[in-house]
Amino acid sequence: MKREAIAVNEFVVPAVSVWGERWFLLAAGDFKAGAFNMMTVAWGGFGVMWSKPLAMVVVRPSRYTYQFMEKGASFSLCAFPPACKGKLEFCGSKSGREVDKLKGCGLTPIGLETIAEPGFDEAELIVECRKMYYDDFKPEHFLAPDIENNYSGSDYHRMYFGEILAVHATREYRVKALSPDLGAPGSRFHFS
Repeated sequence: MKREAIAVNEFVVPAVSVWGERWFLLAAGDFKAGAFNMMTVAWGGFGVMWSKPLAMVVVRPSRYTYQFMEKGASFSLCAFPPACKGKLEFCGSKSGREVDKLKGCGLTPIGLETIAEPGFDEAELIVECRKMYYDDFKPEHFLAPDIENNYSGSDYHRMYFGEILAVHATREYRVKALSPDLGAPGSRFHFS
């Protein structure tokens, strides 16, 4: 996949559809050492916290990737073209404890610029993140009663905020590619 470096302040993503319909592949661990795992994630977000661009992901402690998230200082998020949906379904339904996910899904890991984790050659978007905060979901803080329906066995997610260090993506993830007026000085969506 042909990607280009995109400045973080020019990075744009259709947040609801890419998380909810297309999903991401979260990778944690050390690519060069061959000690990493990846999992499909469909819950998360992008934004700004403490004046830094961030990606937020959640991982249950029961997931194999959790141990890699806990050990490492960073993680990557990759989005793929719709043709890769089956590969993401495989990575979300199989555990790296039991199967070789790379062999099973057929994705090609690649080294990244700023973090130890891999990206994937087939990805149209690679976001490199350094962990900056974590916290565990607490059921006593759930304000909507239906949230608890997502947790059988009290396997509550750990939330990680990662500062976005680098973005490599196809042109459609650059804000200037959306519209010549979007982000222009004087427009209601001016980005500076």
